[in-house]
Amino acid sequence: MLEDTDDCRSDDLEIDLFLEGIYRKYGYDFRQYSRASLKRRIFGQVDRFGADNVCSLLHKILYDQHVFVSVLEYMTINVTEMFRDPLFYKTFRDKVVPVLETFPSVKIWHAGCSTGEEVYSMCVLLKEEGLYDRCQIYATDIDKNVLEKAKKGIFPIESVKHYSDNYNKAGGHYTLSKYYTARYDGVIMDNSLKKNVVFADHDLATDQVFGEMQVILCKNVLIYFNRGLQNRVFNLFTESLDHHGFLCLGSKESLRFAECNDSYEVFDKTQKIYHKNVS
Repeated sequence: MLEDTDDCRSDDLEIDLFLEGIYRKYGYDFRQYSRASLKRRIFGQVDRFGADNVCSLLHKILYDQHVFVSVLEYMTINVTEMFRDPLFYKTFRDKVVPVLETFPSVKIWHAGCSTGEEVYSMCVLLKEEGLYDRCQIYATDIDKNVLEKAKKGIFPIESVKHYSDNYNKAGGHYTLSKYYTARYDGVIMDNSLKKNVVFADHDLATDQVFGEMQVILCKNVLIYFNRGLQNRVFNLFTESLDHHGFLCLGSKESLRFAECNDSYEVFDKTQKIYHKNVS
């Protein structure tokens, strides 16, 4: 039993050193991410690179940036798709858009945008509702490599049928094919969707307030953070939101126990859409 406890403590110490090393060398701060899922991903990379242990993997990362870039892709969670959670987009179209139509201009922040599928989904929705030209969309992520993929807007052709099904369930007015060009084994999103989008790297764990937004979307990102980091990010969002702004979270996320809970009213409980209070 003592040996198992010692092994557990050694693992935790190695993980602490690993995360501290990444932060000091490259500036990426994973130190307050949920520890259980983070450990699984790190030990998976130990096996992938044939390292003896976590410290051995850290040595590779510190002295070979290419290894770090490869590991970073697995440290960040990039599970996404176009019109993911279609009922969220349907609700946004039916309930949030009519409010946004009363604003002269709209700033939207996709925090943790991954490879961009959900950003392009929102752009399609805004175009169909006649709002796109009034909008400035900021798409941010901690991982510069996935941001490059997002900028290109190229997605696997085998995913398109599923994306099209999502689009239809989300209340799409036409067909999704109106917004992309098929080439070989991929589809390229129309350049008109990118016109008002700014892609930028932003670390929710360390970076500061991001403008005065009317809408912030951060879906299925906060579940990977511990409670302290979640509160930090919620406060960041609250400071970044304009009066009457909307905060949209993932299906497993909630403001219920957040420090800033009193700053919001529930706008749609099922789809986790919150409305910032004026006061």
